[in-house]
Amino acid sequence: MRTPVSIGLIGTTDASIVAALAPRIERLGFHALWLNDVPGGDSLAGLRVAAAETSTLRLATGVIPLDRRPVESLDLAAAPAKRLSVGIGSGRARRSLALVGDGITALRAATEAEVIVGALGPRMRRLAAERADGALFNWLTPEAAASAVHELRDVAGDRPVRGILYVRTIVETAARPALEHEAARYDAVPAYAANFARLGTRAIDATVSSADELAAYDGAVDEIVLRAITPDGSLAELERFVDDTAGWLGGSA
Repeated sequence: MRTPVSIGLIGTTDASIVAALAPRIERLGFHALWLNDVPGGDSLAGLRVAAAETSTLRLATGVIPLDRRPVESLDLAAAPAKRLSVGIGSGRARRSLALVGDGITALRAATEAEVIVGALGPRMRRLAAERADGALFNWLTPEAAASAVHELRDVAGDRPVRGILYVRTIVETAARPALEHEAARYDAVPAYAANFARLGTRAIDATVSSADELAAYDGAVDEIVLRAITPDGSLAELERFVDDTAGWLGGSA
């Protein structure tokens, strides 16, 4: 793989699992550990645990909804700034562009960490290209992902900006029902449904369950985040997930 590959976990993953898993992810050569930020889970708290167990692994939030968690409420000392990527999004805010724009400004003043914007629509992608360090895309096929990154760079011009893709991934057939449930849930979200209709795809078309499917994304984006989907989210399942996906990459990410 030419493209750096990372591991993504749900933000409610127990701290003991994060502590056990992070060194394994680092040892196998993955680029970063991403924790999403959901009600009942604090991505930055989880990254603090991961930071204590690792030394070189990048640590990222994907993404913190600013309507629920304003920048001033964030503990940005959760990880060393040189290893931290703070992903932000608008959540369900009505003035989404203004909220995220103000969030970028506040983060620039508060930390030297990389700032990533969760970007579904064209206006948010433009904001990411013009002011952030990267854009985090979601539920895109390889072709759609390559197109999104091309558009991002067209807007950015000479300004360096990364295109990162979050891809739901399974390594065992027992996880297929969970993957299909997750895909169906996003198919029903109006903003995503409109995007899928525009692209002529469904959520399940933008998932990975084999080395060949992952290879199709190689070179399309600047970083691929394999969001781990397992039957129960246990440590043993997640260890298998990390080991198997490292095997897809020849044992080294």
